[in-house]
Amino acid sequence: MQLKISHKTTYRFDSPAVYGLQQLRLTPKTRPGQSVLDWQMKVDGGQIETEFHDHHQNRVSLVSFDPSAHEIQVVCTGAVETSDKAGMVGKHGGFAPLWFFQRSTDLTRPGPRVRAMIKGLKDEQSDDIPRLHALSARILDAVPYVIGRTGSDTDAEAAIGEGAGVCQDHAHIFIAAARAMGYPARYVSGYLMMSDRVHQDASHAWAEAHVDGLGWVGFDVSNGYSPDPRYVRVATGLDYKEAAPIAGIHYGASGEAMSVDIQIAQQ
Repeated sequence: MQLKISHKTTYRFDSPAVYGLQQLRLTPKTRPGQSVLDWQMKVDGGQIETEFHDHHQNRVSLVSFDPSAHEIQVVCTGAVETSDKAGMVGKHGGFAPLWFFQRSTDLTRPGPRVRAMIKGLKDEQSDDIPRLHALSARILDAVPYVIGRTGSDTDAEAAIGEGAGVCQDHAHIFIAAARAMGYPARYVSGYLMMSDRVHQDASHAWAEAHVDGLGWVGFDVSNGYSPDPRYVRVATGLDYKEAAPIAGIHYGASGEAMSVDIQIAQQ
């Protein structure tokens, strides 16, 4: 499947920012299951200072703001060819060793709620993949998809306590639970082409667990299945903070507003 993607992020200020620097992880790479045919990033009201690969091999662009700009716009466009791997990404690679993905973070630290989530799973399911799908189902049952109840700083334990969350929360809970069961796990940010519309509300997030003999396998808790050809992987990390599409700082601006427009369609 060939997917055409357009991702536009616009910052508007009543008065210009004296200084601004954004860290963008918006460039997908050719990986198992996807081939990047074309990808371009254009910045108006700022400039790309440098680009590099981080310790997860994510492509990172550092974008500065022009001091006089009232509006900064970052537009990414491109085409990606995808294939159906049943969620399997394959063997581990990159700079970070596999044991690194068993580390807890502030957003994925397991507590009593996460431990209750995994109770009895090993007895119920003797095989890895059915066990991890059962975990995904438990999470979605306990934390239905609801917008507006959590934020970017909500951790796995808090999301379970809230009893509602979005894809970011589902990924963090899955990662915390999988690590508690002994699986290396990581966060994935990317795109999902919805079947009923071209315009998307936001980018998407899911999780991957490393299974002996298979390698990395994806699980989209919010939708209840593993990623298929409608998915495009962009960045990975221990949690949202390491794979966030956009993060950064600015000061001196007033009346800030940010809008995102994402369009994904089959070519």
